[in-house]
Amino acid sequence: MINRRNFLRLSSLGTGTILGAPMLAAGKKTVRPLVISTWDAGIAANAAAWQVLRTKGRALDAVEKGVNVTENEINCCVGLGANPDRDGMVTLDASIMDEHGNCGGVAALERIKHPISVARRVMEKTPHVLLVGEGAQQFAVAEGFTLEEQKLSPAAEKAYRDWLKSSEYKPIINVERGHGPSAPLTLPDGSINHDTIGMVAIDAMGNLSGSCTTSGMGFKMRGRVGDSPVIGAGLYVDNEIGAATSTGVGEEVIKICGTHLVVELMRQGYSPAEACKKAVERIVKRDIAKAREIQVGFIAINKAGAYGGYCLQKGFNYAVCFADDKNFLIDAKSYF
Repeated sequence: MINRRNFLRLSSLGTGTILGAPMLAAGKKTVRPLVISTWDAGIAANAAAWQVLRTKGRALDAVEKGVNVTENEINCCVGLGANPDRDGMVTLDASIMDEHGNCGGVAALERIKHPISVARRVMEKTPHVLLVGEGAQQFAVAEGFTLEEQKLSPAAEKAYRDWLKSSEYKPIINVERGHGPSAPLTLPDGSINHDTIGMVAIDAMGNLSGSCTTSGMGFKMRGRVGDSPVIGAGLYVDNEIGAATSTGVGEEVIKICGTHLVVELMRQGYSPAEACKKAVERIVKRDIAKAREIQVGFIAINKAGAYGGYCLQKGFNYAVCFADDKNFLIDAKSYF
C-alpha cells in the first residue's frame, strides 16, 4: 500500500505519467491484468482487487472485493457510515456487470453493509437487473445478508445536524479529493462531501468487469436514485470493447447514458481518455453554464488494456494498479 506522503507526491505528477513512464495509447500495448477506480478511495480498493487479479482471478471477483473495502470504511459517500438523505436515513445504491453482459443493481437499499454484493446476487440469482427499497432489502436478508442497526455514524450525525440548520444542498467541486476514511464528512467551511466509487478491471484472461457503489448525494431527497445503480449510466461493460464508470452528479450522467456512450465511442476507435472527454463534452453542450458548477467525470479501460479518464472540473483523480501490488494516483484531464 502507498503511504500518504507518497500519495501526495505521486498525485503531483499530473496527467500522463506513472513514475515517469508514459501512459499507454489505445491499442499499442496489452496490459493485463489492470484495475482502475475513482478518487482517493481507489488506492485501498485497488489493493484488494489486485489480490484477486494477481493470482489470475476473475475480474468480476476483483471489482466486488475491491469496492467492498470502501463500503467497510466510515466515509462521506459510500456504505452505511455515509451521509444520510434529508430524512436522516442512509440509503445505498450499487451495480455490477460481468464479461458476459450480465448485470445487477440495487437502489435505495437500507441497513445492508455491502450493496455491491447484493447487486451481484441480483445478477446471478434473479431474472431481474434492478431491485429497489424494501424489496431489495428483503432479497438481501433472504440471501443471508445481515440487517444492520439503523444508526448514523458520529461523523454523519454531526454533518446531518449541521445541514439541518440551513437545509440547503449544493455539491462542492472536488470535495472528494484527499479525504481518507478518517476525514470528516464536511470541510471546515461547511461544504458537503458527495460521491461514489466506481471500479473497472481486465483480468489475465482479457475479460472485463465493473462495479459502482455509493450512498448517493448527501441529504438528497428521500427516494432519490442517481446514476450508480443504473446500467449504462453509472457503469457499463462490453467485453468486446471496454468498460467505463462515472463519478459526480448522477442526474447529468443519466441524461446522456454516460458510460454506455463512453464504451460506444471506444467502439468507434476513440481511446479511453478520448471517449471520456467526448462524453463530458456532451454534458457541456447541453448546458455550459450549469456544467461550470457541477462535477462529472468518467474513467474507462479498453480491451487492449489502455485506460484513461476525463472530468468537467480540475482536480479529479483516479487510482491505477497493474504489474505489481503498488497503486499510483493519476490526475485526469478536465474541461474547465
